Amino acid sequence: MSAASHSSFDARPDMNVLFLCTGNSCRSLISEAVFNHLAPPGWHAISAGSQPTGKLNERALALLASKGIPVEGYHSKSWEHLPVTPDIVVTVCASAAGESCPAYLGPVLRTHWGVDDPGHTAGTEEEINAAFEKAYAILRVRIEAFLALPLEALATNRARLKAELDRIGLIAA
Repeated sequence: MSAASHSSFDARPDMNVLFLCTGNSCRSLISEAVFNHLAPPGWHAISAGSQPTGKLNERALALLASKGIPVEGYHSKSWEHLPVTPDIVVTVCASAAGESCPAYLGPVLRTHWGVDDPGHTAGTEEEINAAFEKAYAILRVRIEAFLALPLEALATNRARLKAELDRIGLIAA
């Protein structure tokens, strides 16, 4: 989908999805890597943060690698320096910890898939690993549901596509 085509989704085979959070070190990284691993040719995810940490969470990288998902080339980056204009923006921050979710402004389709940040989990090694596994499982099932949508049928109905994306944001693992 071209950056100029924002009024409807025309079922062309290319699409850019931005996964956005505050720090761009964990949840948005996991989303970007999983999406790019599962997506059909021409579909591409990027991730960014409104206040990027500048480094990726080592546990998130290790988790992705353990799932067979490539992690090369990913880095923490600001939403101010995106290489492409996204067609869809998915925020993945959660309000449970009182974190503020960035609001991407622009003529894009926006949805929210809140997931607790496993990078802020305190506890035993087992509890921390469980939090990362849970975040991964939630994001993966949502991305799989997104990729299973009948986008050709939804191409001319932006409101219905948004409703489907919002519904996906409620799916738990």
